[in-house]
Amino acid sequence: MPVFASDMLSSVAYAPDEILLALSLTSLVALTVAPWIGVAVGAVILVIVACYRINVKAYPSGGGDYEVASKNLGPRAGLVVAAALLVDYVLTLAVSMTVFAAYITTAFPLLAPYRVAVAIIGILLITLAGLRGSRATPVLLAVPTYLFLGAVFLTMCVGLLRVGAGDLPQAETADYTVVHTGVNDEATLGLATVLIVLRAFSSGSVALAGVQTVATAVPAFKKPRGKNAGNTLLLSGLLAALMLTGLTYLASVTGVKYVDDPHLYLMRPDGSAVSAEYEQEPVLAQLAHAIFDNAPVMFYLVVLVAALVLIVAANTAVEGFPGLASRLARDGFLPRQLATKGDRLTFSNGILLLAFAAILLVIATQASATTLIQLYLVGVFASFVVGQAGMVLHWNKRLRLVIDSKARVRMHLNRLVNGAGCIIASGVLLVVIVSKFLAGAWLAVAAMAGLFLVMGAIHRHYSRVARELAPEADGGSRTIPSNTHAIVVVNEINKPTLRALSYARVTRSSQLEAITVAVDEDSAAALQRQWNEMALPVPLTVLDSPYRELLRPLLAHVLAIRRRSPRDLVIVYIPQFIVGRWWEHILHNQVALKLRTRLLLVPNVVVVSVPWRLRSFSRQYDGDGPENDNPLYRQA
Repeated sequence: MPVFASDMLSSVAYAPDEILLALSLTSLVALTVAPWIGVAVGAVILVIVACYRINVKAYPSGGGDYEVASKNLGPRAGLVVAAALLVDYVLTLAVSMTVFAAYITTAFPLLAPYRVAVAIIGILLITLAGLRGSRATPVLLAVPTYLFLGAVFLTMCVGLLRVGAGDLPQAETADYTVVHTGVNDEATLGLATVLIVLRAFSSGSVALAGVQTVATAVPAFKKPRGKNAGNTLLLSGLLAALMLTGLTYLASVTGVKYVDDPHLYLMRPDGSAVSAEYEQEPVLAQLAHAIFDNAPVMFYLVVLVAALVLIVAANTAVEGFPGLASRLARDGFLPRQLATKGDRLTFSNGILLLAFAAILLVIATQASATTLIQLYLVGVFASFVVGQAGMVLHWNKRLRLVIDSKARVRMHLNRLVNGAGCIIASGVLLVVIVSKFLAGAWLAVAAMAGLFLVMGAIHRHYSRVARELAPEADGGSRTIPSNTHAIVVVNEINKPTLRALSYARVTRSSQLEAITVAVDEDSAAALQRQWNEMALPVPLTVLDSPYRELLRPLLAHVLAIRRRSPRDLVIVYIPQFIVGRWWEHILHNQVALKLRTRLLLVPNVVVVSVPWRLRSFSRQYDGDGPENDNPLYRQA
């Protein structure tokens, strides 16, 4: 639960904020509606959890909705789910670290101007931990998760006891007034009320975001994996629903106010507007302030523990995104570099890609959790709808094959639960789209559509390349070249050039020549004289360059050989320095790099880089100079 379900549990640190934020749009909707919205969201959580308990038992391999949709609805439906999940994992990391920054700046107000930097630092720390990997990670993650559960339930219990005893605590913002835009038309008024309630419900549904993480992490559980994953889902869902309902109720009775742009919409008791520098605390922090008004240390404890659990929640994205990206890469829908593990046995490329995307989102939104959550829910419920529809088809197929009556009854019940989940998720998705589309959800839809198209294009590319590289029956790719024509590129006579000549002679090509370009006539003449004086056993060809170009004459010479003998293999040897310091790369090998890049585009041409290690490389890596016991070195 701490490793894979902390995302669902930690959502109660910001889901009440989004409910109250939506309800604060008009005074016509009283804050007493908030607890009922919490109850509604809690009920949806339990229904979706029940559906996914069935999913993880039916598909314990860890593919989640991607596997369910691909196998039952086809690869395109699977791609829709994959695109939604990838976007959601990025948003999970960005949202968790943005809310983390909000709690840190609540505890330490001096850091408020640096909220974006705090969020980015959090992402970098999570990324570093994910890249390193550790067997102790589950233990480390368990501590903040259980501390958070204890802090929230302690806050709820003390708050409910004080409410029951008549000692009703009041939040600091209880006496503040929310400024609204007046609406006089009754029809418009009723429609606005309905839309606001629906928007508040959809905002609170962010608490469901962590369900998919457990479904895609089933292989990480101990056997029986499906049962253990299902139990984890059930426990986490019950806790999340209970905490969300309790916190929204306490926020209502304590008079918590939470609005967007407080300096525009929040008035002090004396009628003055709050300043632009005013930083409103998250709902959980306001509750802790009010409930533990006689024990200020508890406020800091609750706030800091909430910040810690958000780090744990961000880790679920680091666990889930690379695994799903790896699976998609193995299926040919993402670059294959995402399928391989690094030296720490982690999917390092996927982790780095996730961190980069999350940092871009944090910077683009200026660490605004509300803005990010507008993008969050479309992908979550889109994957729910497609996944549950796939499960209904799964049970339809199974029912055609099973005769045993008990098994059929169980399958009918499972199909009924998955069908109900599909209908409820479809309803919530419709509410999310209607209430949040213009508020930013369209960006998530656009990102999912773009990712869907990109993954389809990558899959078509890999399929086309595989067809082109498949061995042919006529064995044309096995044909041995008629002759080999070796060329050694010479810029000056030095040790790397002599080594390249030695290597070229060892291959015993049909023809061997050294070529240089006369960019400067005097230098070319001096090179020819030195070549003759050294009596080098390879003829030197000097290419004219009227316009003092280096690459074009070399390419023209190679192409002329190709035209004369199309079936011959041309081998071009290029001496290259191997340097030890990063800045030395700027000073060497630029011409060699350009020439190699251009020659690789010419058919039947092989480019051979002949390395010569400089002393800077030798000292850094092995302590030896290029003068060693290798006979080829001595020959060069």
